[in-house]
Amino acid sequence: MKKIILAITVASLVSGCGSVGRLSRIGKAPKMTAPEELAMPGGERSIGTPGYRGGTVAAAVANAPAPAGAIPVQAPAASASLFRAGAGAFLSDQRATRLGDILTIKINIADKAEVGNNTSRVRNGSESASIASLLGLEKLLPKALDPTNLASTSSKSQSGGGGNISRSETINMTMSAIVTNVFPNGNLGIRGRQEVRVNNELRELVVSGVVRPQDIARDNSVRHSQIAEARISYGGRGQLSDAQQARWGQQIYDALFPF
Repeated sequence: MKKIILAITVASLVSGCGSVGRLSRIGKAPKMTAPEELAMPGGERSIGTPGYRGGTVAAAVANAPAPAGAIPVQAPAASASLFRAGAGAFLSDQRATRLGDILTIKINIADKAEVGNNTSRVRNGSESASIASLLGLEKLLPKALDPTNLASTSSKSQSGGGGNISRSETINMTMSAIVTNVFPNGNLGIRGRQEVRVNNELRELVVSGVVRPQDIARDNSVRHSQIAEARISYGGRGQLSDAQQARWGQQIYDALFPF
């Protein structure tokens, strides 16, 4: 009993700290997550870049400060061609293939599952034992003991169980993701994060996984069913989410109450 009281006290103190944090957020909208730093490959700067005064484009690229997180690339030769490295492609495929490219994720989840199980079990057993004659030793037994009915047992057990699960989920939305990794076999590791805040409620959608370049459509989009190792998280936080949760005291009571 002392351990239970101690556990309740500790849980109350910990939950109380969370309540203090919630009190400090009263009247304030939930904060958005800071954007993550992403590695982006560098590209050749245009000859029309402000500050460029003659010389080769290669020299301009070499002298220009690289943006934070940029991957250094070899300076291209001086050229104004449309096909120079880093320039907008004229005839080539515009689908995401490199680190830092952006592609569109089409999420259309409409899952429905129903599972029903019924189980019943019945077991009967009986045992009996008797000794009519045992070298005359049966005469030594007390008169109240009948040797023809020394043991008689019976048992019966029965159990039954039933369960039913019904689940339905629907998510239909479109978002963008960034290529965060290019594997040796050409597959692309992607990650996308989207946050939308309306009044004091923040909705967050996170998608990550691995995509084959062959599955990317011509419009640079891919369906969620074509993402391997997909991790799709859709949730939120704010006043509405807090109102839908049971209070910490009730949660502790439900966790510890044995009946």
